[in-house]
Amino acid sequence: MPVTSPWRRLATVIPALLTAAVVLSTLAIAPADASTRRERKIHNGVEIAVSQKGDPYVYGAAGPNAFDCSGLTMYSFGKAGIKLPRSSDAQATAVRRIAKKNMRRGDLMFFHSGGNVYHEAIFLGRNNGQTWLLHASRSGTPVKRDPVWTSSWFGGTMRLRR
Repeated sequence: MPVTSPWRRLATVIPALLTAAVVLSTLAIAPADASTRRERKIHNGVEIAVSQKGDPYVYGAAGPNAFDCSGLTMYSFGKAGIKLPRSSDAQATAVRRIAKKNMRRGDLMFFHSGGNVYHEAIFLGRNNGQTWLLHASRSGTPVKRDPVWTSSWFGGTMRLRR
């Protein structure tokens, strides 16, 4: 059996270790990149929705110059690259439910009576104990920022699981 130097053995092992390290680092980075892209889309969707403030509420409208509640979310997030179904009830089933305490800017708020979702809004954040949202609420009222008026809502997120 010929004797090989430790350097020669190391020279054959290093390329394999480098290849494994590159593969593992790619696997570790890919979900973070997807999550970052998704976060960017959600941020952009909120910015698009905020730019609609003042546009009129029209039942069944989905933009670009008039909206109902689900039309606003579908339009805004759709422009940002996130597809949502048309109705608030369908959107409620299309997103992942999250606890109210875990809500982040850009998550969706679904208002319900019994088991029926009757309205939705975009969660903007909390300030001095008050929860704020953006929505197209009713005829005669434009798209606007409002405080939450009831506790009968649940949260939904379009964010990727970590």
